[in-house]
Amino acid sequence: MEKLKIIPVHIGIIMDGNGRWAEKRNLPRIFGHKKGIEAVRRTVKVASKYKVKYLTLYSFSTENWKRPKEEIEFLFSLMERNLRKEGENLHKNNVRVRFSGRRWELPENLIEIMDYVEKLTEKNTGLNLIFAINYGGRGEIVDSLKKIIKNRHKIEEIDENLINKYLYLPDIPDPDLIIRTSGEKRISNFLLWQSAYSEFYFTTVLWPDFDEKEFLKALYDYQRRKRKFGGIIDK
Repeated sequence: MEKLKIIPVHIGIIMDGNGRWAEKRNLPRIFGHKKGIEAVRRTVKVASKYKVKYLTLYSFSTENWKRPKEEIEFLFSLMERNLRKEGENLHKNNVRVRFSGRRWELPENLIEIMDYVEKLTEKNTGLNLIFAINYGGRGEIVDSLKKIIKNRHKIEEIDENLINKYLYLPDIPDPDLIIRTSGEKRISNFLLWQSAYSEFYFTTVLWPDFDEKEFLKALYDYQRRKRKFGGIIDK
């Protein structure tokens, strides 16, 4: 096997397939979401192992509000039950946890736990783990423009750097690699601004089955890419 020499600085993952995983086993969709938590734990551990600096997990999109009310309530309940405990475990492992998205629209209890975990881990120097909760790429750009208008910037000041300054987490570098599980080949409003030159990797593996082997497949595939960023690579 080839040696792994190039590690993406920032990896984003669209964690897709929890519901289908459950349906294939004739189980309610909520069982897939529970199993998906285990895949999150595995992936965070593996990302730390291979010295990935930033990992963004697409946890709940602004479009997910269209799902049945019972499923949405279960998802938020699952986050509330797990986030505090998981956050404390991540803190012990020097992981910094952050959140991206319209948190002000989320349940108050969940916001309080998010604030607690961010504060608890803010000085950690290991993996930066970002949960995109109530996140949408278009909404992020809209919110950035609203802040620009609110701060009365002149039209000649508006450029890519200024828009980037008002994104949810402007200090996070753009993702080098975005992985999507479950076989779907679209980005579903995930990091639209930041992914302009990201590499994409699609796998048919459903999220609850995603493991170190699948993670490495994505890293090896990324390593074989030649990133030009619109330029030309010298031969």
